[in-house]
Amino acid sequence: MPRPGRVRTRRGFPESRRTRIGARIRWAGGQGGDVALAATGIIFRREFNAYLRSPMGYIVAAVVLLIDGILFYVMALNPPDGELLLSGQALGRFLYIASGMTAIAAVALSIRLVAEERQTGTLLLLDTSPVRDWEILLGKFLSALAFLSLITVATLYMPMLILVNGKISVGHILIGYLGLTLIGGTVLAIGLFATALTRHQLVAAAVASLITGTLFLLWPLAQMVGPPFGRFFAALTIHGRHWVGFEVGTLHLRDVVYYLAMTYFFLFAATKVMEAKRWE
Repeated sequence: MPRPGRVRTRRGFPESRRTRIGARIRWAGGQGGDVALAATGIIFRREFNAYLRSPMGYIVAAVVLLIDGILFYVMALNPPDGELLLSGQALGRFLYIASGMTAIAAVALSIRLVAEERQTGTLLLLDTSPVRDWEILLGKFLSALAFLSLITVATLYMPMLILVNGKISVGHILIGYLGLTLIGGTVLAIGLFATALTRHQLVAAAVASLITGTLFLLWPLAQMVGPPFGRFFAALTIHGRHWVGFEVGTLHLRDVVYYLAMTYFFLFAATKVMEAKRWE
């Protein structure tokens, strides 16, 4: 039975919770600031703090750092075939490993962003506040990207070991980590699209993994088929053609544009899904 002084909505949530986000957004926008920026900022802080309070975020970080560390030692520092690697080759192998782990971490971090709110009913709280769907999704995306970036930065000690003991350029490291951020952002956008489709996190994880896995596999598929399909698959793949420049420390504008375009596409698609479901 509800406690006196706390009105409950038809979904069973206290009225104070239902109005909290909306009131904060109205207050922030009412001070002459930009309403959209204020709403996105509030969503960002809310979601980023949720990562910091949730064990899931720390579990993902621990698993990524552990596996990256093990594979870095085995594949880059002590190759199983006994091959002696130059410093640049060792860094390239590390970045190759880290790109896969970054994609896996991005899927794990993104699947809760909307599906969990649908499960608990708290998405209704956002729907009843003066905030648009793209502001909700942008705030959630940026919070996940910020947390993923913290995990990525925590792996910097590995290339630093190569830098101290070998000959690699700082530019190679910076370009490689820019690539990790871009590929992570793209997969986060894919995961956000998947989680907008369903209220079940396992289904969202399966959809995000399927889309991401398909985009990864397009590169080897492009090597097996001839033109024009080979060139088409190579242009779409999330890895391979667009990733190899970052791996070897060469920055190509076309690769940056590709990842940004893919990120925008899936964020746009997620927004349209949210708008459609709002009217269901």
